[in-house]
This record gives sequence, structure tokens and C-alpha cells, in this order.
Amino acid sequence: MGGSCPPPSPPGFPPLVVPDCTSKKTNTQTAHFSCPMVKLESIITQRVHIQLELSSVPILPHCLSADPDSAIHSSHTEHRGNPEVHHTRCTGAPCKDSLMACVVSLYRPLSLLAPVGVRRAIVYRMSLDMRAREVFATAIEAVQPDIVVRRGLERTGDTLLVNGRSFTLKNNLHLVGFGKAVLGMAAEAERIVGDHLVRGVISVPHGIQETIRQHGKDQMLLKDGSHITVMEGAKHNLPDADAQRAAECIKELVSTLTENDMLLVLISGGGSALLPAPVPPISLQEKQDVTRRLAGAGATIQELNSVRRALSILKGGGLAHCAHPAQVVALVLSDVIGDPLDLIASGPTVWTEVWPEEIWSVLERYGLSSSLPVSVKEVLGRSAPRWEKSGEQSDRAAHVLNAVIGSNSIALECAGRRARELGFRPVVLSPGVCGDVQSVSRLYGLLARFACSRDEPPPELPAEILKLGPETGVESWDLCRAMQVLGEGRGEGWGATCLLAGGEPTVQLTGKGRGGRNQELALRVGLELEGMELPPKGPLFLSGGTDGQDGPTEAAGAVTDAGLGKEARAQGLDPDGFLVNNDSFTFFSRLSGGQRLLLPGLTGTNVMDVHMLLIPPIPIVVSGR
Repeated sequence: MGGSCPPPSPPGFPPLVVPDCTSKKTNTQTAHFSCPMVKLESIITQRVHIQLELSSVPILPHCLSADPDSAIHSSHTEHRGNPEVHHTRCTGAPCKDSLMACVVSLYRPLSLLAPVGVRRAIVYRMSLDMRAREVFATAIEAVQPDIVVRRGLERTGDTLLVNGRSFTLKNNLHLVGFGKAVLGMAAEAERIVGDHLVRGVISVPHGIQETIRQHGKDQMLLKDGSHITVMEGAKHNLPDADAQRAAECIKELVSTLTENDMLLVLISGGGSALLPAPVPPISLQEKQDVTRRLAGAGATIQELNSVRRALSILKGGGLAHCAHPAQVVALVLSDVIGDPLDLIASGPTVWTEVWPEEIWSVLERYGLSSSLPVSVKEVLGRSAPRWEKSGEQSDRAAHVLNAVIGSNSIALECAGRRARELGFRPVVLSPGVCGDVQSVSRLYGLLARFACSRDEPPPELPAEILKLGPETGVESWDLCRAMQVLGEGRGEGWGATCLLAGGEPTVQLTGKGRGGRNQELALRVGLELEGMELPPKGPLFLSGGTDGQDGPTEAAGAVTDAGLGKEARAQGLDPDGFLVNNDSFTFFSRLSGGQRLLLPGLTGTNVMDVHMLLIPPIPIVVSGR
């Protein structure tokens, strides 16, 4: 587009340049510009001199945190709409009016929803803590149940379009679901296709309907006269007798379907605990004991789901098997790293072979193989398949469609947009952070020191960061990319940065306290940051579960910074003692009246965790002329 200034160069390219805009009126009276290139650093150097002549234009040096891409572009867009602001002739030196507009635009928040001065005042009255919480709230909003279902189900008349495939509705629709977000998903699905719905059964967390009513989120509740039966269970996210009864009702419903029927399956995080149907002769208690011991030993969510799938009738494709030959359409709100359909809720609609050798390997890895119940050993020792194959593989695939309609990546993408609006340059590290919280906290601590270093960091620092990649599930390429961006931001004065990541780290249980992985991660990162500056000059870290509940607590996570340790010890709290007892919730509850806790309340969704490291602008030393 004529006259637009080039965006800042990506990593590895020449420095960002800003044009000197010389207006040339054409026969259409539209301003076009011939723009010799001027280095951004020369503009910054001239800023003080230009401001003397343009003192009416307010400049806030500490606000150099907006993205130069859109800021510079929007500045010249304004000039194109008002050519009179340009000189009719320039002599090769930068045109001061347009140059000043480019500089001013670098300090401007990007949102166009309010006057510039008002936007700036609102954004920069917000503390780093407030902005971090706002970005987290945006991530949750992006994966709300009604939003993701509307994204996944497109209806025109009696035709339903899902993931590019169309289906004909003819009063033949049945619905089942299981997971923390499924009640809201079911309510929206019934609003869309309820006139064709025959019957439905969903398994949802214990007490969720009352909690939703208390929070005033009636849009997540089914309407009176609904054809969907709601069954609550899995208290504290553990399978129980109520969840097993719900699973039995779901199995009964799908087993009666014919080739003329369509089954809509709604799946979200927590689905594994809400669909327990152990393979006989395993009892629910025996299966639950195995799962609890695995989780306590530090098994990953992938390993837990693999074992659950092997010991269940409905997981690993069992639900789709029971529904055959009906058409099965599953809408999935993913809570597993990488969105693997066979692992989300243990894959009830994904045909999966169970390899006993793999399950034994997991159990042996955590020292459980020798102490398993006799019933579990019997089931894992069987060589025959769990069910008889019904048709060829191609026939199975034709009757099952799985579509991921919400994920951690979507949440991070939307969080990044909001971070940009709040004055940060967003950088997504990875949606797949995993591994022990001690390694993950160390990684974030080192990244903070790398980004906040005013001088070139010593080579051993990036080397140590890369070494943690395999332990935390972050690819070396992603770490290199993030460090390059953070390094260039520090050296070239991009301003504040928001490093975003997602995933699900694990905690090894050594105590009996209350807390969860997000609160423990925040506590450990706070200790890693000790010795650094406090916000707003120093970094701030947030870790929160998108389901709004971190372990068996009402908190989703916590916000922390370099002052955590000193603040705690001044109040007589020993952070290390709380960590040994896995008692991070009690720690944050007692610390400064719980101000650091992240308490979003009921979210109605679940796409794993969001991690956020806010890096303040690093001052640039500009030599005078």
C-alpha cells in the first residue's frame, strides 16, 4: 500500500528502519511518499531535539512498549488521510512532523477503541500484576464452552457442518459428554441442534450445577425440559461410584444406536475421571488406587491416560465401538499437550490398540509393577483384544469424526493479542511445557535473567537454558527463537515483553499439604527470581489453570516476583518448608492476606495451564551528540 512504512525486521534481518516521508500529490490528490530509510536508533537520538519544537505532543519515554509494526504503520495511515500535515518539499533531512509522529506512535498502545491519551493513561495506570491477570482472563475467555461449540457446529437448515463434513439431521441425534466443560458445551449444542435431539446423558463434576448458579452463569445450564440428563460425580477430580454410574448410563445409551442414528460426543478436560468403566474383574477402587499411585509418583498426563485406557471398557475407542454402526461426531476441548486425540480423556472415540508391554513399562518406571492388584495383572496379561473388531478399519474411520474445537494454543494466541493491546510484545514459547515443576521453574528463572540482563549475558546462561529443554518439553528451536527475540528486544529497546507458554508440569508429592502445580510453580519461580529487581522494573510471573482450580483448592494459581522470599520471611513464613509439604496454597493464603493468589472463580473450561513471564522495558543508554 503506497506510503506505508515497513515493519520492523524479524530476527536475523537488518535493523528496523523508519522512512523520511516526503509527500507527493498525485492527480487523485492522494498523498504518496518517497521514503529514504532512517535507522530507528537515529530517530530515538533525535527525539529530545524534536520534542523541543513539538512540545505540545506528550512523550512518555517509559512507555516504549507498544509494537513498532502496527504503531508506525498507523502513524502513516493517519498522515495519508491528512496530507496537509506534511511539508510540500523536503531537503533530504527527516521531515520533523512525520518523523515525530513515527516516534510518538512507538509509545502508543495499539487499541483504537479510545482516544490516544485516554488509552495511554488507562494502560499505564495498570500494574504488571493487573495486566498479567487481564491477559490470563482473556486466555480463558477464548476457550469458553459456548464459544468453542459455536466454532465447531455450523448449521444450515437440517444440514450440520463439522470440520468440513456435512451431516443430515432427521430427529436422529443423540448426545453424550464427559468433562469439566461439558455442561456448558451441552447447553450450547442443544441451542443449536436441540430440535433434532432424541436423548442425551452427560457426566460432569460434582456440584458444578450449583456452582454455576452461584456464579450467575446461567448460559452454561440446560434449560427446563431439556432432553439431556445431567449426572454429577468425580469429586476432587477422582473417579467415584457416581461417575461410574454415569459411565454405565452412557454405555447403555450408545449401545442401542443403529446405523440411522447420529451420536454427538462432547469431550473436555477431566473426562477420564468422569468416564470410569473398569474392565472386569477390576473394581473401581482398584483402578483408582493404581491411578492415584501413578499420579503421586510423578507420572505425566500421557502416561496416566495410557494406563487408564488399558484398564477401561470405554476408553481407547471403546465408546465408539459400543456406538457402532451409528455415525459418531466428537467435539473435543483439548487438555493434553499437542492435542493427541487418543490421549484426550483417554480417547473414547479413537480406535487405539492397547499394548500390554507399554503399560508394564510405565508401571515399572514408577516402581508399581510388583504391587498391582491381582485383577489388574490378569487384565494386562490377556492376549486377546478387549472387543471383537466390527468391520474393517476404513469402515470404522468413516463412522467416526473427531474435531478439536478448543486448545491451549488457541488460548495463548488470544492472550498474546490482549498482551499486545496492553503494551507488551507477545512471544509464545511453547504450548507443551511439561516435566517436573523444579525444572520448569528453573527454566523460567533463567529466561527472566537472560531477558533482564542489561549487558550481553554470559554464554553459559543460554547453554543452561538449552540444557533444560528436554526436561521441560520445550524444543531447542523454540528456546533459541525465544532467546533471540528476547535478546534483540533487550538490545534494540522494543520495550516490555510478555513471554507466554502453556502445558501441564508435574509435582512429585512429598507431603500432605494443599496446593497444585500452578501454585507450586509460582512459588518456585519466585524463589528463582530472588536478587532481581521488583516490578515495575523487574519481571513478574503468573501460572494459572484454565479450569480455575489448582488441585483441591479454590485458587487457579498465583502471581509472583523477585520479592516473594523476602516478603514471606518478613511475615514469618518459610517457603522451603511449605514446598517440602506440597502446601503452596496455605503459603499463598497466609502471605499478605492471599493477595498473590489467582482466584478467577468458575471458568467452565479447561485447556491445561497458562504461564506468563512479563519482562519490563530495559533502559537504553543513548549517547548524546
